[in-house]
Amino acid sequence: MRVALCQISSSTDPAANLDLVREGTARAAADGARVVVFPEAAMCRFGVPLGPVAEPLDGPWATAVRDVAREHGVVVVAGMFTPAPDGRVANTLLVTGGGHHVGYDKIHLFDAFGFTESRTVAPGSSVVAVEVDGVVLGLATCYDVRFPELFRALADRGASVVLVCASWGAGPGKREQWELLVRARALDCTSWVLACGQADPATDHGGAPTGVGFSTAASPLGAVVGQLAGEPGTLLVDVDAESVEAARRALPVLANRRL
Repeated sequence: MRVALCQISSSTDPAANLDLVREGTARAAADGARVVVFPEAAMCRFGVPLGPVAEPLDGPWATAVRDVAREHGVVVVAGMFTPAPDGRVANTLLVTGGGHHVGYDKIHLFDAFGFTESRTVAPGSSVVAVEVDGVVLGLATCYDVRFPELFRALADRGASVVLVCASWGAGPGKREQWELLVRARALDCTSWVLACGQADPATDHGGAPTGVGFSTAASPLGAVVGQLAGEPGTLLVDVDAESVEAARRALPVLANRRL
């Protein structure tokens, strides 16, 4: 399966960001991608009120992304915001195309490094994985990558690939932590971890986490097999079940768990 990680820099305009999704999906499909992944907050960057842009999964933004996926015969994964019952929003990964139109609501909220995501975002509670062409894809969002138990739970649900969509906060050592965590989570669950981040906007939006770039693909044994730099771009990754099976035979950390 070929997966495209489309590293973009979202603006505060959902319509303009939808154009980025259209353009990136068309290019990725032309390059043979079956799954096309965009970052967290692809709908609208952080740093502005999110309530006014939040829409349900049957709203116009997600419906338009579904139409893009259908037009190109691919599955699209993209970060958006949906209304939450308590008046906040949910930080949602939309998965649409190939018979799917579902969302994963980010479980672990970024209340760290001086940012308080939970002030405006309600946490999700459900682990979500989807099957595409016989391959189970697990879903995770940004700060989730610091919690290995989620990745093991996804492996327990059959995931051999985990897609991580992020809008990583900048700061000293943060890019290095990003790569380290992506590789570590691959080793924790002996799965492919394909991590798509927002590009580096080269602008400080009031300290909001708006991306550092460096989308990264890690193999089931933690090797970096592909990585972008800070600017927008697309990373194509070919994943296979055989490498996951071989990694789990050589390093049976899932089978050897005692807790």
